[in-house]
Amino acid sequence: MSSLLVFPGQGAQQPGMLHRLPRETVIEASDVLGEDTLLLDSAEALKSTRAVQLCLLIAGVATSRQLLLAADYVAGLSIGAYPAAVVAGALSFSDALHLVSLRGELMQQAYPQGYGMTAIIGLDLATVEDLLAQVHSDATPVYLANINADNQVVIAGSDGAMKAVAALAKGRGAGLAKRLAVSVPSHCPLLDAPAKTLAAALAKVPLKTPTTGYLSGSRARPVTSIEALRDDLAFNMCRVVDWRGTVQSAYERGVRLQIELPPGAVLTGLARRVFEQGTVIAFDGARLDTLQALLREEGSRQP
Repeated sequence: MSSLLVFPGQGAQQPGMLHRLPRETVIEASDVLGEDTLLLDSAEALKSTRAVQLCLLIAGVATSRQLLLAADYVAGLSIGAYPAAVVAGALSFSDALHLVSLRGELMQQAYPQGYGMTAIIGLDLATVEDLLAQVHSDATPVYLANINADNQVVIAGSDGAMKAVAALAKGRGAGLAKRLAVSVPSHCPLLDAPAKTLAAALAKVPLKTPTTGYLSGSRARPVTSIEALRDDLAFNMCRVVDWRGTVQSAYERGVRLQIELPPGAVLTGLARRVFEQGTVIAFDGARLDTLQALLREEGSRQP
């Protein structure tokens, strides 16, 4: 049996999230960036894509360090790929901080307003794709962004286009069409240009072969080569997230323990639909010694 650490994406952020973390990692991040990172997690600061992404990176790395024990696999949803790569031993925390700072700025500058992401719950993928085809045009761009579960997908695009798809979705029986706390149209071709700029920056950063299994959230399979990892980190912002497939891939590889790193527990809820056996648990709300015991127990079951 194996274990998996998962790292959430934008939308999971919470005001004050950095203030609940061990100070050592927060101070380290401040020293690397040359700014007080504790100023990034106010409600006002979190309106910035850069601040949100840095907070999620710092939170993921800080809390994984608290666990002390290594998991067999890591996976991150969108920005969550960066703390996953750090924990996998493939990317230094310092380089990750600089890359994520740039990533957030590029995404924010590309679409400062009028765009975002919307979750649609209660319809299957084929139905949502049909609705997207009805609305999408050059003037009303809207795309599939995340496949989270069999009946939960996320779309990205302009405000008007998303509103039109949401109305059609409700007419088809969707239980919910909810605008997410994400101010950019991630995981679609609208971010192709920022992704290429980030790729140029990543080309100069040293990466190592992951020492922990790294599951790509867009490919839904392990990434082992340095060049494939470089590609995954650079371009995941403009590729569809197949989180359903990623969790299924982990389960098929023998994972029976998933721990979701802070903040929140959204990925924990999604994993329960896949994990017929085993344990899915969020770091938030759990005792640290309980999580460590679960990791230790799962490790002892290795053949």
